[in-house]
Amino acid sequence: MVLVAVFGAALLIAVLLSGLAARTVLSTSFLFLVGGALVSDGFLGLIHITPDSEIVGVTADLALFAVLFTDGMHVSFPKLRAQWKNPARALGLGMPLAFLGMALVTHYVAGLDWMTSFLVGAVLAPTDPVFASAIVGRKEVPAKLRQLLNVESGINDGLALPVVLILIAAAGPTTGHAEASLPKIGLELGLGLAFGVVLPLLVNGLVRLRLLGAEPKLQPLLPLATGIILYALCHLTHANPYLAAFSAGAVLAAISPEAKAAFEPLGEALAELAKFAALLVFGALLTPQLFGDLSLGGYVAVVLAIVLIRPASLLLSLIGTRFDRRERLVAAWFGPKGFASVVYGLLVLQAGIPQGEAAYTLIAVCIAFSIIAHSSTDVPIARLFDVDDLAGIPENAAVEPASRGVAENSKEISSV
Repeated sequence: MVLVAVFGAALLIAVLLSGLAARTVLSTSFLFLVGGALVSDGFLGLIHITPDSEIVGVTADLALFAVLFTDGMHVSFPKLRAQWKNPARALGLGMPLAFLGMALVTHYVAGLDWMTSFLVGAVLAPTDPVFASAIVGRKEVPAKLRQLLNVESGINDGLALPVVLILIAAAGPTTGHAEASLPKIGLELGLGLAFGVVLPLLVNGLVRLRLLGAEPKLQPLLPLATGIILYALCHLTHANPYLAAFSAGAVLAAISPEAKAAFEPLGEALAELAKFAALLVFGALLTPQLFGDLSLGGYVAVVLAIVLIRPASLLLSLIGTRFDRRERLVAAWFGPKGFASVVYGLLVLQAGIPQGEAAYTLIAVCIAFSIIAHSSTDVPIARLFDVDDLAGIPENAAVEPASRGVAENSKEISSV
């Protein structure tokens, strides 16, 4: 119950400060991260959470599922077909370059073996737009830049996952026999994709039956019920829930725009709650001991990952595009490490591979530094694009519900 009380207090403070956070370098994500750290064993000792605590895996898992489900709903297949080149460059060239660059730095600077270094590179390759909301959620920012960051972050989680699973199998007790795990990994991914496509189609077919259908006030619960069933089904069958979540969201938005519109406010609010809970729990893992366990070379690798590897890899991938210099630099900087990296990092820790703890420590510190760096710079950088109304609340206007800004941002993102 102490954790629930702490979460409620952090949520209240975050909501009360959300208007200020939307206009300054203060970040609601940072508040939950710091809040979790303050109440952990490393400081006040109000809650006791370790990386192998069940709540850590559950909250991170739920948060990533919710984020990917709502991200999938933002995918517009017609617009994606018309404007696929820039995201394809970021995913097909920028992401592999970041993966290789991080592996090289981890091996030569942090001193981990090659297999573990490649694993760290795969875990830290995905990006998350959550910590750059002032950029991806504002219509004043060029649409092509917002689309690039949103599509890249929405898809790269699923692209990185098979690589992470294969490398874990190769680095673990079955090193040298990773091919024995490939059929299982392929089956999990295939089942996840199949469930994510078939279940929304099935539910949509049921809704269209003459005797069935949802009344208006219950329509938002239809996609929610679909998501809950999908989450449970994936865990019962060991199908991949993340690929299922993203594909289900995309399919649902394509076949039933009215369901997407009805669910969007509720879905965004639930995703925000899940993300905040995951940040609070993750913050509780950021103890002084964890930071003390990382070597000097590890800290150098973390800094290089944020200020060099991601920016350089994306800048190289955007050579020859129509982005101007300012847009390229902004896109290159905003490659924050988010919930996918948290979940994949926990998979590494729980896999029991020889250098798993060292890899997890580097990953956790990198995620923490990335959240702080990117969530505190999105507002100042957004001002470069003449974004003035960052809070979504016009000056001298009556104060409206705090959820309004979130809803507006989500609508703008989905329209990209």
